Amino acid sequence: MHDSSNGAPQPDNTEELTLPEAIMLLLFDPRTGAIAGEGQKLMIVLGAATVTDLALRHHIELDDKHRKARAIGNAPDHPLLAESWNRVPGRFTSIRTLIFDIGARARESTLNRLMTAGHIHKGSRRILGFIPATKYSGGDTTVRDTLLDRIRAALLDDVVPQAYTATLITLLSSSRSLPAMNSDIAWSGTVHTRAKEFERGHWGAQPDSDAVDRTLVTDIVGIAFPKVLGRITRGD
Repeated sequence: MHDSSNGAPQPDNTEELTLPEAIMLLLFDPRTGAIAGEGQKLMIVLGAATVTDLALRHHIELDDKHRKARAIGNAPDHPLLAESWNRVPGRFTSIRTLIFDIGARARESTLNRLMTAGHIHKGSRRILGFIPATKYSGGDTTVRDTLLDRIRAALLDDVVPQAYTATLITLLSSSRSLPAMNSDIAWSGTVHTRAKEFERGHWGAQPDSDAVDRTLVTDIVGIAFPKVLGRITRGD
């Protein structure tokens, strides 16, 4: 469902999640308390999700080739996005650079937002009986389950998703995060093939009003994101 006030895709529930919040919540496993991709990969996933969200909300403008972006207009109302938008220069800057810069600072602030909203709980535990450590567990909301249900329906049952869900699938697939979510979405050739279709912009019978957003999302992940991940894989 689209929020008509800013053109950004929003989940159709009472608790709005930005794309980086939704991505982190999906990568969080309430059974183990772990977040898939911890480290540099998570940093890049969150950075890409944030850049995508800012672009969809028209707080950043991409150049003609969709390789660079610059800040435009006023800061977002959402504090998480505003924090990231403030780091985007007014001159065109490489999307790859923005992903690294924003992503490097995104984990703690995104996680704190999810905990404040009750989607994730933070507790404590002891390693070897005496070393204090942080423990995360599932929250009190059903938002994660709802998001997973919609993603499963799109990948396994060929249900045409709303733009918000399609964007999440595109980000998860392009970041190679779906295999790590095997406990929630069983990894298979079918899932892989369908997810790759989303990366290519084949989202199903989307409304014409979503065409521009679909192109923007697929361009960001198709031009910037895989190349960033490739640097990790190659060790460049």
